[in-house]
Amino acid sequence: AQLEESGGGSVQAGGSLRLSCVVSATIFSRNDMGWFRQAPGKQRELVADITSEGTTVYADSVKGRFTISRDNAKDTMYLEMNSLKPEDTAVYYCNVRENYGREIGVFEYWGQGTQVTVSS
Repeated sequence: AQLEESGGGSVQAGGSLRLSCVVSATIFSRNDMGWFRQAPGKQRELVADITSEGTTVYADSVKGRFTISRDNAKDTMYLEMNSLKPEDTAVYYCNVRENYGREIGVFEYWGQGTQVTVSS
């Protein structure tokens, strides 16, 4: 799979951004996907995840503020981020997992990352 992210930028606290991840060279609708982020000096962490069936999971720190979604017709995943805080500042990465079952396993792919900066 190939992943291309967009939508990062700089905003003031309380602002909004929408990240997009266009995925190619894969059967998009079958994949579980997610958004991760990594702040300077910190480990990469899960922000939100969405399965092929549409089940979503969010980190406690973003619940109620961020919304993950997918458009299978456009092979695109989104992360709508509202009420942004300075602590949301990080590089955000798109993640795709192709599950080929127990014998073959899971293939995981990452985007190049997009910077989100929130100023106070």
